[in-house]
Amino acid sequence: MQENLQVRVGRRVQVVLIHQDAHEETLTLDIVPDAAANFEQGLLGESTRLAQALIGQRTGGVVDYGVGDLRQVCVLAVTRSPQDLDHSAGERRQEILDKAVSESDRTNALNFAASFASKWGSYDPAGIEEWEQADE
Repeated sequence: MQENLQVRVGRRVQVVLIHQDAHEETLTLDIVPDAAANFEQGLLGESTRLAQALIGQRTGGVVDYGVGDLRQVCVLAVTRSPQDLDHSAGERRQEILDKAVSESDRTNALNFAASFASKWGSYDPAGIEEWEQADE
């Protein structure tokens, strides 16, 4: 006897996306915590609009889903997600973010140094004393 599971985190769901022009697209997605989401790998974050529309549905459920040219989503099957799913997407995203921030900080420091040097010249304390004397 096949289980009649509800869509929730930890479930694999096969859906048909029904477009406005009646075009249909079949997807298989695993509903995962947002930190593990990676749509390209079929990992749909639990707080996305699509996941929110699907959560609580069962096989055969049809949900109105007016996003873009989509009109409805039909649930074909709900099963347990495999336990060997890669949930490290959040960690990888954080590593990429940390690296980007570090590069941005370095670039900003270089730009500041270049703009300071081109406008004011090298930092020279003796030169600053001469400015003060010229102001008197």
